[in-house]
Amino acid sequence: MSLKNLGDVSYFRLNNEINRPVNGQIPLHKDKEALRAFFAENVEPNTMVFANITDKVNYLIDNDYIEAAFIRKYSPAFIEKLAADIQAQGFRFKSFMAAYKFYQQYALKTDDGAFYLESMEDRVMFNALYFADGNETLAHDLAVEMINQRYQPATPSFLNAGRSRRGELVSCFLIQVTDDMNSIGRSINSALQLSRIGGGVGISLSNLREAGAPIKGFAGAASGVVPVMKLFEDSFSYSNQLGQRQGAGVVYLNVFHPDIIAFLSTKKENADEKVRVKTLSLGVVVPDKFYQLARQNEEMYLFSPYSVEKEYGVPFNYIDITEKYDELVSNPNIIKTKIKARDLETEISKLQQESGYPYIINVDTANRSNPIEGKIVMSNLCSEILQVQRPSLLNDAQEFVEMGTDISCNLGSTNVVNMMTSPDFGRSIKAMTRALTFVTDSSHIDAVPTVKHGNSQAHTFGLGAMGLHSFLAQNHIAYGSQESLEFTDIYFMLLNYWTLVESNNIARERQESFVGFEQSQYADGTYFDKYVTGQFVPKSKRVQKLFAGHFIPQAEDWEELRQAVMKDGLYHQNRLAVAPNGSISYINDVSASIHPITQRIEERQEKKIGKIYYPAAGLSTDTIPFYTSAYDMDMRKVIDVYAAATEHVDQGLSLTLFMRSDIPQGLYEWKTESKQTTRDLSILRNYAFNKGIKSIYYVRTFTDDGEEVGSNQCESCVI
Repeated sequence: MSLKNLGDVSYFRLNNEINRPVNGQIPLHKDKEALRAFFAENVEPNTMVFANITDKVNYLIDNDYIEAAFIRKYSPAFIEKLAADIQAQGFRFKSFMAAYKFYQQYALKTDDGAFYLESMEDRVMFNALYFADGNETLAHDLAVEMINQRYQPATPSFLNAGRSRRGELVSCFLIQVTDDMNSIGRSINSALQLSRIGGGVGISLSNLREAGAPIKGFAGAASGVVPVMKLFEDSFSYSNQLGQRQGAGVVYLNVFHPDIIAFLSTKKENADEKVRVKTLSLGVVVPDKFYQLARQNEEMYLFSPYSVEKEYGVPFNYIDITEKYDELVSNPNIIKTKIKARDLETEISKLQQESGYPYIINVDTANRSNPIEGKIVMSNLCSEILQVQRPSLLNDAQEFVEMGTDISCNLGSTNVVNMMTSPDFGRSIKAMTRALTFVTDSSHIDAVPTVKHGNSQAHTFGLGAMGLHSFLAQNHIAYGSQESLEFTDIYFMLLNYWTLVESNNIARERQESFVGFEQSQYADGTYFDKYVTGQFVPKSKRVQKLFAGHFIPQAEDWEELRQAVMKDGLYHQNRLAVAPNGSISYINDVSASIHPITQRIEERQEKKIGKIYYPAAGLSTDTIPFYTSAYDMDMRKVIDVYAAATEHVDQGLSLTLFMRSDIPQGLYEWKTESKQTTRDLSILRNYAFNKGIKSIYYVRTFTDDGEEVGSNQCESCVI
């Protein structure tokens, strides 16, 4: 028997029985039975066995499964000891879904796909050895963090680390296009290259001249952003890693761009095929001025990027529209058109109802809290990456006259549930910072020089969190309650503090800071002003108890850190970002990201398999009341939680809004009917803006179809 011929297996059937309550009880024990059956019927008989770890490593190297170079940085004796130490941690998968996901998507298999070559312990070991780059102490620390699931590298890093035939370790990329044909052509090539090596690609089109704008030296007029969008969509469709995955991209446009209505219309279901984009995601960059104009029900002007760049000498992205709005309106040299702000707001809400798009980037909010000199102009495919960029200048030979900076995303995540049991929170975060530093240091995207240049200057990464709802529910704290906000505030304060400490340590060791450190708010110390007041400490007895045993920096600790950073610098320009991390959260057996669960017994549709059910981690009779579905929750509670974390996150957080097509009565005080309306989404977007939210990722709408009745519909069920 092999993985290609498993015969009659029982684990899918056992797993599906979770969704069939028996006498008012959810049979969670069936998931444990499915997990045991999966190992007995699938994993154990189909895993290649070796006498010891040295033999396994040698086999994997000799047969070109893993690279030899990183292994040779360690002695065989150390690797044997590390493997034994990992085994001694006693790791066990807690659910069928976790084990199934790992072995289907992450475990190394033989070339014919017939046998497993790795266990979870092996994948963790190779990650630790790879990221530690020969440092035995760090390799041990990382292995302990990962096998205890306190740290989870992003999927590309965790999957590819150490493999000899692999993709990049980087999660996604951001590039911006400037208003000339050379830049458009170069950017399409960049999109092809980046999609080929993996990860989603974010593209800013705000600098491009609008449809109808003049073209120097030609009698005709520009076609605007929509044809360029189609070119990018075709590029991603073509560059799909040999059919292994669909290329993925998102295009961003400023809400004050004259093509904004045409841009949004490309995602409508009834859009003409000539302009409709099917696979490309849409994002809108929204300055504060738009919220003001919509609130006051005023008309708004859309400004020609061509005339703005001609007048001010900088690309449209780099004009502060909120600050210069009145000046742009009164300037006769700026070509402009006029629409009703609320009409555009309604169009955005309509499209979010219909498709979930566009993502929203509150660009002025992002820039106000940005401690780095320069301007944030866009985001990535999941809206959590917010970093400064500089435009490039190209000549007709497509050579860089002036090299700008674009972005690669180096991501990882803490597991809130397990981090709170860490014997040393600071040491855990320091090890994670070192691992992510290796990812950024070893990323060299030669095919896209602007991305390589930006990465080499900024050394950025994005450490985030998953499992917040799991932790809160298991501690009988309601998501969105005051205690949950206070906990979130302190948790992310600690992530900020310890990543700053370690970034400062690395800068001191290497005598190197990110380019532009001297012009940042870190260098002059003003970034730390709010922290040296000592306000970010647990205040309620409940949260004090949760953090008992963990070091909480006081005002004097922040002052000491401020002086150290001003003296020796920071190696990393950016350190924190919260990604959606959906798939990888299953392996960690916690709720995804920091948003609420969507179902107590989550239903997943797996290709060729059918439905698999995943019970919320820690689900029990006494935690059921605290596992409220996101679809049954006031989204203002979710926004409040994200706002508490945003206070400390130097980039962004991927915030999804979960809506029902028929909203439960009493959920929102302004509702007089159950049907979801555009007004609901407009109110929530404005609430998020007023709470200081930097970005809204996706709007997911749940439509009740009544087709299936199971554990989630059993209101009185117990475990």
